[in-house]
Amino acid sequence: MKELGDIVKAYERAKLSGLKMALATVVSVDGSSYRRPGARMLVTEDGQFTGAISGGCLEGDALRKAALAISQGKKKLVVYDTTDEDDAKLGVQLGCNGIVRILFEPIDKSNDLLIESFKKIIDSRKPSILVTGYHPDHGIHWGTLLTQAIQEKHIKQLSPILDNVLANKKSEHLIIATDEGNQALFVEYIIPAISLIIVGAGNDIMPLENMARLIGWSTTVVDGRPTHANSLRFGQSNKIVVGKPAEAMQQLLFDDRTAVVLMTHNYNYDFAMLSELANAHVPYIGLLGPAAKRERLFNDLSEVGIHFTDVQLKNIYGPTGLDLGAETSSEIALSVCSEIMAVIEGKQPQHLRLKTTPIHASI
Repeated sequence: MKELGDIVKAYERAKLSGLKMALATVVSVDGSSYRRPGARMLVTEDGQFTGAISGGCLEGDALRKAALAISQGKKKLVVYDTTDEDDAKLGVQLGCNGIVRILFEPIDKSNDLLIESFKKIIDSRKPSILVTGYHPDHGIHWGTLLTQAIQEKHIKQLSPILDNVLANKKSEHLIIATDEGNQALFVEYIIPAISLIIVGAGNDIMPLENMARLIGWSTTVVDGRPTHANSLRFGQSNKIVVGKPAEAMQQLLFDDRTAVVLMTHNYNYDFAMLSELANAHVPYIGLLGPAAKRERLFNDLSEVGIHFTDVQLKNIYGPTGLDLGAETSSEIALSVCSEIMAVIEGKQPQHLRLKTTPIHASI
């Protein structure tokens, strides 16, 4: 999701400068590759690029292919075979051991609404779908399709497929027969970025807010002190909310990809906010501080008649974070972000070297 946001910003800058552009999309991968299908890169005619389609090994050649797509005004499919140990083809040592197909699409007046669709996906905070069509034998490529184009092209074939992708929450590859010949489709399931609500605006939350934005999450800072929660200190945060917990809750939105971390160092504020959260569904609530503070909060809440259900209790993580040996505020930020990501993505943290299956699920 962060990549889409960066591409939108780069597109807007390039458009103001009058630069021509091309969008490169990884549409399929056989074997292993640094980036998976759905990775994108926007290239401008002056050689600048935003996003990534590999770990850096393909970008040099991709810039040349993008320049060709821009100059010719045509979509181009390029296949990189990184299983071939003969480096002469690309002049670099790839070592990814996979076959990567990348579609290059010039961005012009005929399809500049594509970037607008990226904006809508980012802003919606709902699961979305992007469909990219390409001819497997270098014929006519549909490219990245807008909703209207999907409806115009074989709607009877595509509708159940799109519904199935949304229901299964998993991207799909397929090939359909058309009047123009076979068309391969990458139907991509896109989920919203994690929304992190940080309750507290002290200096120690700055690394957490910075790290969350670096990952591509949406960040909200909540505090009762306008001297701390302000744009001078958190100017790049998506939202700043100042007020008492009951007032702040009226300005907050929660969904199944929202995480809340309470770290005000003010027991009464944390207590009031946690009591408000008892009426909300939040998949992750983190409590900064020792287990003794957590138990005190639960006991005090119980005394005033506020109880969390068993499901809610499973979503409360106190102390917040993974046991990484963190000491500094930056290390704690890494620990907290790691746990939030694991919980929201439904993963059990482990060393990747212990996995006996591929790191990424196949499509």
